[in-house]
Amino acid sequence: MAERPYTVLSCGMSIDGYLDDPSGTRLLLSNDADLDRVDSVRAASDAILVGAATVRKDNPRLLVRSRARQDERIARGLPASPAKVTITAGARLDACANFFVTGESEKLVYCASAVAGEARRRLGHVATVVDGGQPVDLSRMTEDLFARGVGRLMVEGGGSMHTQFLTAGLADELHLVVAPFFVGDSRAPRFVRDGRFPWNPDCRATLLEARPIGDVVLLRYALSSRCAGTEGES
Repeated sequence: MAERPYTVLSCGMSIDGYLDDPSGTRLLLSNDADLDRVDSVRAASDAILVGAATVRKDNPRLLVRSRARQDERIARGLPASPAKVTITAGARLDACANFFVTGESEKLVYCASAVAGEARRRLGHVATVVDGGQPVDLSRMTEDLFARGVGRLMVEGGGSMHTQFLTAGLADELHLVVAPFFVGDSRAPRFVRDGRFPWNPDCRATLLEARPIGDVVLLRYALSSRCAGTEGES
């Protein structure tokens, strides 16, 4: 079996399972203490992945925020923040987005074969563009990331990316933070979309931790036997 990075999915959602509301203004689901926890997970990763829709909508920087954590990475011979990875089917990405122009770490764009030429034209000067297949094959992509030295991958969203990693069985651990309110609007994006998931009433995920962090709750699930605490399980 080909090797792939140890993959952690990280997500914040409302009590009713939404990632955002439909207002167009980003909904704050977390708090300062949990954002610091997320920062520590970022600092421990070799790469952070978000989908192209997240790059367009949220314009994230995806950097380690803590100077102490940056310094610790630099002392280990690493860039201050992990590499950034995104996946695109249509190459509709702005080379001036924060994803590309912030941080000194490598930026990787896995694109569908049909738009590889356009992606290289638009983004080749700010990122390494990789033909990921038609459509982009996540297994092939994760194997390529591992070959590039990514041993630990953090997936921060959005819902399409979470769904694809989960339904493909490519996630090892899920960090799910629940905010103490409801969105109550079906126009809003959900944590996952429809799909056939390996975990169901007959195959339950293993809960590793349930921890209050201020007014939110972290639920940490093991999704594969590679996750610490699940040794010997099938």
